[in-house]
Amino acid sequence: MILEVRTYTAYPGKAAQWLEYYEKHGLPVQQKYLGGLVGFFTTEIGAVNQIVHMWRYESLADRETRRAAMAKDPAWQAYLHNGPQPHPLLSQESRILTPTAFSPMK
Repeated sequence: MILEVRTYTAYPGKAAQWLEYYEKHGLPVQQKYLGGLVGFFTTEIGAVNQIVHMWRYESLADRETRRAAMAKDPAWQAYLHNGPQPHPLLSQESRILTPTAFSPMK
């Protein structure tokens, strides 16, 4: 099992706008292909204007296969190209975490 942690930093005051668009147009497509949504969060303390979401996969190969299938879906392409303008996100970071032998999440 691996866990992908994505952190998006929104322009000040724009996180809610992106979340509203994503919930209606991006999330349904991702749930169809990616499955394994662990959680979706916003930051309150520390680095603000951040959106953090986590997805569980069986392996890197599983992640690659699922994301490749999603990329071919016209609904995903529409989501990517028809979002709010100017784009509300400033940056994106993606990390892959692997559990230790003693991690409760495996």
